[in-house]
Amino acid sequence: MFSNEDTITALATAPGIGAISVIRVSGSNSFSAVDNIFRSSKKLSDCEPNTIHYGKIYNGKNDVLDDVLVSVFQSPNSYTGEDSVEISTHGSQLIVGKIIEELMKYDVRIAEPGEFTKRAFMNGKIDLAQAEAVIDIINSRTDASLRGARNQLDGILSGKVNSLREMLVNASSLVELELDFAEEDIEFIQLDELSSKIDTVKEEIDKLILTYSFGRVIKDGVNVALVGKPNVGKSSLLNYILKESRAIVSEIPGTTRDVIREEVSIDGILFRLFDTAGIRITEDTIEKEGVLRSRKAVQDADLILLIDDITEEFSANLFNDLKNLASSERIITVGNKIDLTKKVNYNYDVLVSALTGEGINILFEKMKLMSVGMSNYTEQTAIVSNIRHYNALKRASENLIKGKESIRVGMSGEFISVDLRNAETALGEIIGKVTTDDILNNIFSKFCIGK
Repeated sequence: MFSNEDTITALATAPGIGAISVIRVSGSNSFSAVDNIFRSSKKLSDCEPNTIHYGKIYNGKNDVLDDVLVSVFQSPNSYTGEDSVEISTHGSQLIVGKIIEELMKYDVRIAEPGEFTKRAFMNGKIDLAQAEAVIDIINSRTDASLRGARNQLDGILSGKVNSLREMLVNASSLVELELDFAEEDIEFIQLDELSSKIDTVKEEIDKLILTYSFGRVIKDGVNVALVGKPNVGKSSLLNYILKESRAIVSEIPGTTRDVIREEVSIDGILFRLFDTAGIRITEDTIEKEGVLRSRKAVQDADLILLIDDITEEFSANLFNDLKNLASSERIITVGNKIDLTKKVNYNYDVLVSALTGEGINILFEKMKLMSVGMSNYTEQTAIVSNIRHYNALKRASENLIKGKESIRVGMSGEFISVDLRNAETALGEIIGKVTTDDILNNIFSKFCIGK
């Protein structure tokens, strides 16, 4: 069983060949372990903190492995809060392997996935929500997802949650204090005041809960299904959006036989576009399978673009079919081919031309509005993007409802206190004030080794 007291090491940069590689070492034995293989003008243990030193790494046979730069960080002023060293070598997998092999001869072990960040959490450098933001930053693929993760790492959400938790701690402490002086009949907080405090906290928690749909979008992106009868221009629209010929365009109906998946960033939001096979009755075995996959893509989509050819009748049957697969609030009706005629026989949500691009920007705005929703988001807004945080907030809100009900029916302070404490616990789970090994292992196992 590994100990948190062990000195650990791992490659902190991406594996492979590159200009440089960085090997991270952290723990009480960091300086002495590196000093055993690093030669410079003085020992690392004698160096000033937050300094960089040039030297050579040697193996046990006194052969030079590489010329390196070594960065020195003394506890508690390091990423992990421990004594730490970062060795910058030439970007060779062979060199990296040999250096780590030498370090392991001096009471150093390979780090587990996420162990450096886990130690940062355990040592109070960051809270649990901020630790989770680290992996979100690494995985971010758009400007919006990066800003959202940066927001969380900066502690915007943590600060809000911690403030609400402290309000509950103060309120429940007064209730529990009254229980200690029950025989003296001393009242430390009136029930009306307590009820008001619960309302205030619950209102703020519910506001955070409402941000989850927005937070999930900026973190994970939006799944968009392009649906329509054969030959209405779905593939042409996809190609125009992507600015390349990704889907086959043909005058022959039913050209698309499978779901084509592509991604595009629109104003920092990631949209996953699924160009589906035309949904229709067919005897073609392959096309039947394509239609089945199209229906599945519709069911899983956050948005559905029903694309129609405005030179033909509106696809009413298909529209009704879609409403049986998904809620109508998720459907945007798109009239295509306005370059051919200005006479439109249906009140579409958006009119476009996949040939000229007319109306495409209006379509983008509609897609963003329907998927993102929030228009008053700033970098100082607390946003929930993690399902674990969302579930914890829901439990906190539910326990506050129980607390209000306990007050309303005149239950004793013991019952009210339990409800408030349960809400506190749920909030504490978000920032790591209350946690278990199972939660920690689940979170940090998703990290790469070296982070």
